[in-house]
Amino acid sequence: MLDEIDSRLLDSLQRDATVTAEALGAKLGLSASQAGRRRQRLEDQGYILGYRARLDPARLGLHVQGFVQVHMASHDPQAARAFARLVATRPDIVSAWTLTGDADYLLRVFCDDLAGLNRLIHEVLLPHPAVARVHSQIVMDQLKPDAPLPT
Repeated sequence: MLDEIDSRLLDSLQRDATVTAEALGAKLGLSASQAGRRRQRLEDQGYILGYRARLDPARLGLHVQGFVQVHMASHDPQAARAFARLVATRPDIVSAWTLTGDADYLLRVFCDDLAGLNRLIHEVLLPHPAVARVHSQIVMDQLKPDAPLPT
């Protein structure tokens, strides 16, 4: 179970994972060693899955963000595994979800430009034997950036 200090610690790390044990302890009213032990415990218990830097897609030349709904032609387990392997190998597909409703999968993608998105759809996704059709949506603007999880 998480106590109030654990929740505050997780919230702080989500906002800045580079915070030192000293700064974290000061923020939480703990010593640096207590804050470090709590952090380690939360890592060991699987609350903290890892740390990473958030990068600016535009600075990397990724000017098109999109969401692609994928409708499967076959729901055979082998076909689903083959599609999952394809998704896992594509760096331009940054996240993927299985869904209830009309579409089977929702993919979040980043591409250099519209031609890159077109290639991803027409040369990678649609030729896959398990895919029946796709529906893409291009992000015009992101009103709220990816936010920390509520703790």
